[in-house]
This record gives sequence, structure tokens and C-alpha cells, in this order.
Amino acid sequence: MTKSRLGFELVLLFVGVPLLLALLLPPRALYPVLICATGLGIILLHRTRGFRWASLRGPIFWPPVIWLSVITCAIASGLTLWLLPDRFLGMVRQAPMTMLLIAFFYPVVLVIPQELVFRPLFFIRYGGLFASRTTAIFANACLFSLAHLMYWHWVVLGLAFCGSLIFSWAYVMRHSFPLAVVLHSVAGIIIFASGLGWLFYSGGNVVHGG
Repeated sequence: MTKSRLGFELVLLFVGVPLLLALLLPPRALYPVLICATGLGIILLHRTRGFRWASLRGPIFWPPVIWLSVITCAIASGLTLWLLPDRFLGMVRQAPMTMLLIAFFYPVVLVIPQELVFRPLFFIRYGGLFASRTTAIFANACLFSLAHLMYWHWVVLGLAFCGSLIFSWAYVMRHSFPLAVVLHSVAGIIIFASGLGWLFYSGGNVVHGG
């Protein structure tokens, strides 16, 4: 497959879809479009030359998970107390069962599909379009942040960018897709528990004064 075709695919999937959601489509279109785009990404991954599903196996290194948990707790708590003080630990205090359901389903329903598209698909199928792994990881972080543009908040974009750097490091540098999934899952669950997850809700993408 030519680089021009791969470049077209990359722009269409990782730039076109987020801009379409952020600029042209109503909020109710968010999940249907994301499901279709993610499904397309997984199909492309399956058809990518050199990819094997068995390659997604890998070790989980627990020190990075612990460090990320501590750092995410501190950052998410600080940002919630600053921006959304009334929502601090709101779900944990007021809807603990909902929080447990999120903790259970979030990794399977949201994290694994996202990680399949933004890690193996991106780096195996499109990694050759970049001059180096470092450049690819930085570009990946920019695109992962862009994928959250529809929420229109600098905190969401910033956290997505930083998170992607970490998740890509786990996949590319530590050769572990499971580690990327665990890191993404832990960070997301902590963000939801802190109350900052409200910024990631499709209906809560505008924060007055944010």
C-alpha cells in the first residue's frame, strides 16, 4: 500500500472524524459516529500486513501503574477542586453503584477499542509515515487530544495529550498492549471518581468560565 493512501486513511480517520464531530455534528451523533469509526479502525487493524492478534499479549509492569495512579489522583483532585468543587468525589459519594459499573465496563467498552485504534493500528499501519518513533508518539498524542476536541475544554485536551504519551510509551517502548490498557483504564477511572470526568460527558462539554 502506498504512503499516499496510508496518509489519506490517517487523515480521514484521525483528523476528519474528530473535526466532523466537533464542528458539524450534534452531540447526539457522538457515540454512533465513534462506534462506526472505531469499528472501521479495528477492521483496518485486522487487515494490516504484519499484524497478529497474538501480538497484543504482553506483560503488565505494576510500578508505572502505581505511579500513574498516584499522579492522576493528585492532578484530578486538584483540577476538580479548582474547576468543579461541587462535583468533587460526587459520584463516589452519591452514586457508588454507578461508579462501580463505570469501573467495570469502562475498560472493556471504551478503553480497549480506543487503545486498539490509537496504539496497534496507528503504530503498525501508519508508523512508517513518521521519521522516528519519537515523532510518531508525539503525533499520536496530538491526534488523541484532537479526538477529544468535541468536549471543548482545555483540561480534556491536555489530559488526553499527556495520557496518550504515557499509553504510547507503554505500547511502543515497553512492548505491552495490556500495560497501555491498564494505564488508560486506571487513569480514566480515577478521573471519573474524582468528579473531573464530568468534563468528558457528551452532555457536559461546556463549562461556564472554563
